[in-house]
Amino acid sequence: MSRLETKVVYDIAGKFIVPSYQRGYRWGTGEVRRLLDDVVVLKGRNGQANKNYCLQPIVVKKLSDGTFELIDGQQRLTTLFLICNCMHKVGGLEEPIFSLDYATREKSADFLANIDIARKDENIDFYFMANAYEQIEKWFAEQGRQSVIRGYINELFAENVKIIWYEVDESADANKMFTRLNIGKIPLTSAELVKAMFLNGDNPDIDARRRDEIALQWDNIEKELHNDTLWYFLTNNSAEKYQTRIDLLLDLPAGKTSDIKDKYFTFFHFDKLKRQGENLIELWQEIVRTFLLLKDWRENHEHYHKIGYLIASGYKTLYEIYAASHGKTKRQFLSQLDAYIKESVKLTGDENYSDWNYKDHAEKIRRLLLLFNVESVRQNGEQSQWFPFDKFKFGGAGKNFWSLEHIHAVNSQDTGTQAQWRDWLDLHRASLANDPQENRDLLDAIDRMLALKEIKGNKFFDLQKKILKRLSPEDMNDEAVDSIANLALLKCEDNSALSNSVFDVKRNAIIDLDMAGAFIPHCTKMAFLKYYTKSEKNQIHFWSATDRRAYLHAINDVLKNFLAEPIKER
Repeated sequence: MSRLETKVVYDIAGKFIVPSYQRGYRWGTGEVRRLLDDVVVLKGRNGQANKNYCLQPIVVKKLSDGTFELIDGQQRLTTLFLICNCMHKVGGLEEPIFSLDYATREKSADFLANIDIARKDENIDFYFMANAYEQIEKWFAEQGRQSVIRGYINELFAENVKIIWYEVDESADANKMFTRLNIGKIPLTSAELVKAMFLNGDNPDIDARRRDEIALQWDNIEKELHNDTLWYFLTNNSAEKYQTRIDLLLDLPAGKTSDIKDKYFTFFHFDKLKRQGENLIELWQEIVRTFLLLKDWRENHEHYHKIGYLIASGYKTLYEIYAASHGKTKRQFLSQLDAYIKESVKLTGDENYSDWNYKDHAEKIRRLLLLFNVESVRQNGEQSQWFPFDKFKFGGAGKNFWSLEHIHAVNSQDTGTQAQWRDWLDLHRASLANDPQENRDLLDAIDRMLALKEIKGNKFFDLQKKILKRLSPEDMNDEAVDSIANLALLKCEDNSALSNSVFDVKRNAIIDLDMAGAFIPHCTKMAFLKYYTKSEKNQIHFWSATDRRAYLHAINDVLKNFLAEPIKER
């Protein structure tokens, strides 16, 4: 029967056997001093402990003779023993009520209990144990008022410094678990500890039938969270950040916000509730209700797009939205979401949206254009389209968010490699070839440059400026280039030749990507295919003033309920 709980250091009792499949004690100066530093800072100026400090799990298996096989945690437990032993021998404080023995190194147990620095070079175990003991003594000496510091730690070990005690079932294969935790370097997660808490055989709230039910529900929830359309709706974090995806769910009722770095915070939350006498069945039902709420948001067209935007834009986290939903009716919650969305694109001071430009307001414009894309999909009358947050975040042209790029670039960048320059010339030669008679001079110049073994930088940039001028609409001034009307969500940062290209080149690239089945943000594709431009004389090779006005009109129309005022043309 497995057992899971938290214990203060002075409640650790018994004889621990370090099995033969483990190496000996190997903590160095850094690890030992870091533990002491972390513990002593718990005391505030008033001498009272500000918080608890919890070490990572001690995993044990109880043997038939009452001793414990120490599966994981040898380094931490040995260091705690050395600290307690030092305080006992030097300061006359409590003697440790636990001991460590070694299956194949009998002398090491005796040496640990009676450190003799003169013998530290006899073997590698003695060396590390003696070195750690010396560092502990040295650390106390450096603190000043040693008796006071030892007294602080004595109190903290009795009240505030804890370990996670995980006693596995007698039938567990300790060797395999050790391999997983140490050789495989896969530590116990907070979620695994919470799961063990619910499935412990010694829980009076949960009988065997209910344990099986919880185990099945747990696995089903984990499986459903592996659906990327659900996962990337809920978070901007890649799945690799989580060993188990259910961690994201458990963090919500636990109140774990993004600024909390404690790895086991969520487990401590549920462990505290258990200690306070909370019914475990009710705690589990709360977790299930939370998951069903998230699924309901995912399946509701309006909730999905508004919540998805707020998370994808980075304006709100899932926890903030979850907390905001408490105690609200569906209508009140939607009203709150709308308020958040308005805040996300609000103006500050006396600025207006026309002031926003690529150089100074890139992140604001990127958020606004993401909202334009998401709302354009949401407002589809048939509600048959769903914005693919999974593809936007970790799909399409690369494993990252799509970036803010110019629809038509006219400013050359005095950087690049030979290969990038040649790519750029090839791409723009194709656009110039749409009118070979008008552009014969530039086509010939490109051909001559591409025939060179090595292109000179100054020669390339001179020709680039001429090409950009020829392929740019006459009404494209510097202000228009960096305005909202000339910006879209594109994935060009990995391809400088495309990023610094004119509209026609980018349009051809968009069409090629779309035909290949790649994800293109909805409004980006609409802009490059000229869906927003209604003019009968619409041309496809330039991003003109007419196109820019039509683009802004579409943005204003789709976002009229969220923008403080219409966006004006610059």
